[in-house]
Amino acid sequence: MTSLIGHEAPNFVAQAVKNGDIIDVQLKDYRGKFVVLLFYPLDFTFVCPTELLAFQEKIKHFQDRNCEILAISVDSVYTHRAWWNHELKAVSFPIVSDITKTICLNYSTLIDKGISLRGTYIIDADGLVQHMAVNNLGIGRGVEEVLRLVDAIQYHKSHGEVCPANWHSGDRGIIPK
Repeated sequence: MTSLIGHEAPNFVAQAVKNGDIIDVQLKDYRGKFVVLLFYPLDFTFVCPTELLAFQEKIKHFQDRNCEILAISVDSVYTHRAWWNHELKAVSFPIVSDITKTICLNYSTLIDKGISLRGTYIIDADGLVQHMAVNNLGIGRGVEEVLRLVDAIQYHKSHGEVCPANWHSGDRGIIPK
């Protein structure tokens, strides 16, 4: 896996489902905002809906941080829409279709089975990848940890201080000497 940390996030143009509608999404249109990319294996599975619904429950917290969420899998927009209609009507962020598997390949989440691992990427307002983590198929993500990481990245960028282990918003950073 090639590290994208500190590099410009690979742009993509794709179709997505947002609030039941099929829309076009381009990553570069999100410049000026933080973006969390959530790669997941497949629609209509077991862990995936729990993750998307958990991120939706905290969507206001992300938006308060000038941060948008995009979920991405190799399913078609038609499968995404059927899944959204079936059990994800609460999800308001775009669910991106990577039917060609190009996005997953560019972000190193694609596996031999032709599906994506659970990748989490945090991209800053300048379009640079600041965080990447990839979980195996059976391990869901923690929303609070992703929020903490967004806070830490924003704090570091605005204050120049580094954030020690278990740092949370409101804690002091460390001034590098």
